[in-house]
Amino acid sequence: MKTLVVCSGGLDSVTLAHKVAAEYELAGLLSLDYDQRHRKELGFAALCAERLNVPHRIIDIREIGHGLSGSALTDSVDVPDGHYAEDTMKVTVVPNRNAIILATAFGFAAAHQAEAVATAVHGGDHFIYPDCRPAFIDAFQMMQDRALDGYAKIRLYAPYVNLTKADIVRDGATYGTPFAETWSCYKGGECHCGRCGTCVERREAFHLSGHPDPTDYEDSDFWLHALRRRSA
Repeated sequence: MKTLVVCSGGLDSVTLAHKVAAEYELAGLLSLDYDQRHRKELGFAALCAERLNVPHRIIDIREIGHGLSGSALTDSVDVPDGHYAEDTMKVTVVPNRNAIILATAFGFAAAHQAEAVATAVHGGDHFIYPDCRPAFIDAFQMMQDRALDGYAKIRLYAPYVNLTKADIVRDGATYGTPFAETWSCYKGGECHCGRCGTCVERREAFHLSGHPDPTDYEDSDFWLHALRRRSA
């Protein structure tokens, strides 16, 4: 299955790229620059493509990103600290982000005769992001079947949609994913902050998976406080 992987440079999508490279035919990586606050992640996507020796294309949609205001990822809104599943994390929603990214990826896949587009949405995203849920994946596949009817037949491959981030870490360890060469933090600093939702989720995932976490965090213990607060 000739597969184009949507790769942000994060732990999930880089792991997916390694999985596809091992199990299928990796056609290349596609990233989108929507002027996200943590756009340094794109450099980690480029590293992944170089490591796997496949083409990598970064699509510039910064003008679209500027119009998607109100999100902590695209606007002058503080990125909140805390667990990923807290209601405060809803401020990190970028409206219709995955629909925009996947529609672009399906267009490229059709133009280059790929058979699948792979996305690393996972079960932990369901709390906050409606375009990461199974219903969205199913509906998007149906829409693309109509949009490309008679031209191309492309599968939306989302192997992690019902799995946890800890499951992804375990899978990544199986495929030799270099976790230190991935970026999660929404704040985009010199190193992972350890306090934002994605950092807390990342730290928790390594703990639950039993795999050592090679990530350098500014605050390596905050995740425990965030878990206790959520449990309370």
